[in-house]
Amino acid sequence: MKVTALLASRAARTHRRAWAAVFAALAFTSLLLGALALALASAGLGHPRVARYAAAALVVAGDQNTRFTATPWGSEPRTAEAGLTERVRVPAAALGVVRRVPGVRAAVADEVFPAGRDGRAAVGRPWSAARLAPWALRDGRAPRRAQEVVVGGGARVGARTVLRVGGVDTAYTVVGVAGGPPTAVYFTDGEAHRLAGHPGSVDAIGVLARPGVATEELSARVRAALDAAGARSVGPRADGDAAGLRVLTGNGRGGAEFLNAGPARAGLLELLASVAATVVLIALLVVSSTVVQALRQRAGELGLLRAVGATPGQLRRAVGKEVGRVAAGAASAGAVGALPAYLALRGVLDARGALPAGLELPLPPWLWAAPLVTAGVTVLVARFAAVLAGAGAAKLRPAEALRESAPGTPRKVTGLVLLLVGVSSAGTAALQSGAAAGNAAGAAAVTMVGACALLGPWIADGAMRVLGAPLRRYCGPAGHLAAANCQVAARRSGAALTPVVLVTAFVGVQLSAGATLTHAGAAQAREALRAGLVARADGGLPEGAAERIREVPGVRAATGVVRGTVVLARRETGEPRLDRLPVLGVTPQRLTRTLDPEVREGSVRELRPGTVAVGADRARSLGVRPGGTVTLRFGDGTPARLRVVATYERALALGDFLFSRDELLRHGALPDRERVLVTVAPGGDRATTAAALAAAVPGVRVETSPAPVRVAAEDQALGEVVTVAAVSAIGGFTVIAVLSTLSLIGFGRRPELRLLRLAGAGRGQLRRMLRLEAAATALTGLAVGAAVASVPLLAFSLGVARTVPYLPVAPAALIVAVVAVTAGAGTLLPARAALRGRYPGRGAAGG
Repeated sequence: MKVTALLASRAARTHRRAWAAVFAALAFTSLLLGALALALASAGLGHPRVARYAAAALVVAGDQNTRFTATPWGSEPRTAEAGLTERVRVPAAALGVVRRVPGVRAAVADEVFPAGRDGRAAVGRPWSAARLAPWALRDGRAPRRAQEVVVGGGARVGARTVLRVGGVDTAYTVVGVAGGPPTAVYFTDGEAHRLAGHPGSVDAIGVLARPGVATEELSARVRAALDAAGARSVGPRADGDAAGLRVLTGNGRGGAEFLNAGPARAGLLELLASVAATVVLIALLVVSSTVVQALRQRAGELGLLRAVGATPGQLRRAVGKEVGRVAAGAASAGAVGALPAYLALRGVLDARGALPAGLELPLPPWLWAAPLVTAGVTVLVARFAAVLAGAGAAKLRPAEALRESAPGTPRKVTGLVLLLVGVSSAGTAALQSGAAAGNAAGAAAVTMVGACALLGPWIADGAMRVLGAPLRRYCGPAGHLAAANCQVAARRSGAALTPVVLVTAFVGVQLSAGATLTHAGAAQAREALRAGLVARADGGLPEGAAERIREVPGVRAATGVVRGTVVLARRETGEPRLDRLPVLGVTPQRLTRTLDPEVREGSVRELRPGTVAVGADRARSLGVRPGGTVTLRFGDGTPARLRVVATYERALALGDFLFSRDELLRHGALPDRERVLVTVAPGGDRATTAAALAAAVPGVRVETSPAPVRVAAEDQALGEVVTVAAVSAIGGFTVIAVLSTLSLIGFGRRPELRLLRLAGAGRGQLRRMLRLEAAATALTGLAVGAAVASVPLLAFSLGVARTVPYLPVAPAALIVAVVAVTAGAGTLLPARAALRGRYPGRGAAGG
């Protein structure tokens, strides 16, 4: 032990520059993992904000989750669960059950519905529910008659205000001003329940406890009373999908208010876990490569130690201790920067508005220690890399230390197997859709990069055979030297290629996959839009607005469009899955004149409740055609077996399913979300028609330059920001790896460069040689990385978007520029010391 400790201590001091590259890679690994650990822990502790029900001891709400159970191959039944983003309602009869529970001081029915107030969006509620916050009167009194309201602000007592609910304008008298949000409008209980339009049910029930009654005890009593009464959420559910009422306490109370927060939190956890796994894999690859290179340049020293009697075990332990010492300091340094990195990510999420309304991501002080755990993981990654690197170094024979050994056949076979696995994974991406296809493409890229790391020497040798001729022919003596160096030291050149291939392939796949879908979806949305006007109104359009608009002179076609969500239950390799999908509901009359989905089979004119049109790719995966049936769950959890009336091509823009407008409104889609797309008749004037629409439908807003209609998942913005942040961080990590690896190679080549100086090579010739080597490394790495990226990207883009991969010019140019600058800096900077000064046999240090 003393021998290995001495060897490790002396080697760590002697090779400070070599270990500096390893230190940088490990420090960045620790920083990334620490920031991700904080993000994961914060998301794990995340919860919807408690606002409307802050004063309630507990809240009774509908079951906002749907479940699907299936039996994977040769396994026990498993259940998948997904959040519902449309309101699942509570039967009004439950109010009486809760009121009779001992310890309940009051049970208050709450209704929340969209309204329009003086041309601005507002939220309507019953006045009795204000006490659940609690929000009290600041001026005036409570409403007593149907035509009286209390407002959250922006009006004085006694003023008249016109409110639009469900498309109907009604004048009310302001009798009070209350605290709380300024957009709130409070009605009498009876008027609020009438305007909400859901007789026999309520949104939620807030419960106030009697003094001295513990919340946990009261929650158990209410739970038992509801179960005894057989109270269930309103509406049917699929087989095996329980629909009991929820009794929410503590932070859980916010789940009855912010319906999107829970599903977004689950999606964020899944995304962060995937990114963390990718970081660990890339870190292992990069750190292993860096440690191996650090030891390879000391081959002579290790061979000498073997010659004087050091055993393989002593060398392995010495290398492990060396790496452990470096890793401990690097991991600690990275852990210090993890908290600022996480706070920067949170700042970007907040600035971009990527977090859904009401989602709280707490970061208590005790959680700040999480980076210390990931620092330990970083040390483990380094020790594992040391085991891999030390195994080869320990077996080195003294004679082998003086020459570069050829890579063995097992390495080539393993690399070819990984390459085959990566291509197979890319083929899987072509058969998937959405996030599953993106994940398969990313996995294929990482696997193929690993294959290239193993096959690096052969790739470098082949590249130099291709580039060697032009280098020798057009670049003079420096070209001859560069080609000879790269070809003779193929193993060294292969190590330099690996991080370049990694940064090119990984960043290219991650950026291009999302950009391809966005670009193709935007193109489909532009092609689908035929309308020149769009009509909307805060508080909703009146019933029959589309029919009324069609009768306006100058209007050729009008289509009502409302957004919603559905949940598709399916099996993936036997595992149950629930996919929440954004969808559109439309009025089918002359649909293709306003919004053309590019129908392939059937006709969208037959869309009505009980039917559905399906995107062509989704129809193929489900095995359905017009006349067939699909089974879905609407946003409120209601199952439906729908007859397919058409298939269409533009699903990237319009979603995988098109429904009748009335169907989606029946299952929770808010009328306030409705828009009417209007196509002006040939020869008609857009401005004149817009004015006629505003006159025909009072309170409507008419936009003369409508944006293309395109569906988007609720957490799309969140996923985009996290993905870009992760790609940027991992891209920076791999850039550090490129610089570190090339620097290590450069430090190890100093004796070689001094020997060339002594042999008569000028400084200028050597600089040109190094520039050409850097250019060859960058060019080969970019070419191989692009080839690696193109395989999964082609499968992904052709299978999902039916187009070739797309990457904007700016990111592509940035990748090329960063690789070129990093390769140049990593090659030239370490060689500066060897190119200075005068040497024997030279009259001057010139080139």
